[in-house]
Amino acid sequence: MADDVAARRERLMEGLRIYGGHYAELSRRFAAWLGLHSTDATAVLEIAAAEERGTPLSPARLSERISLSTGATTALLNRLEAAGHITRTREHSDRRVVTLRGGPHIQERADEFFGPLAGRLDATMSPYPPRLLEQFERFVTDLNAAMDTHLAEPDPATPPKRDEL
Repeated sequence: MADDVAARRERLMEGLRIYGGHYAELSRRFAAWLGLHSTDATAVLEIAAAEERGTPLSPARLSERISLSTGATTALLNRLEAAGHITRTREHSDRRVVTLRGGPHIQERADEFFGPLAGRLDATMSPYPPRLLEQFERFVTDLNAAMDTHLAEPDPATPPKRDEL
């Protein structure tokens, strides 16, 4: 039984690795299409996706999502804002809280670039029953939660600090 679970895990992880590679390549092509560095395009996509979900990002949250230091994130946001790809607003009652929004053209450009893929994905998913797709969504959510938990643990490859010895 354990061998069956391990074999299934390996097959699923391989499929997800391949998907991750495709996603990275698609992101790289989107960046080139926009004339941006790949990290800048990744940030634009994160900002647009969060906004679509109704949970716009703060600079600190974006920094976490794309694994950049706060200083590097500030420089990135300055570039994106200067190019008109994003705006920083102060919508919260606490005016110190900054909210990131996509620029007026960015959703249109993203729809133009990703629209054909969305059509292909919709066609691929359409034969599957909604119940199965709901189960898959939960499964992916659970996988992400397991990965988040694992990544939140101390990195065993990181040597202890001097004062911890």
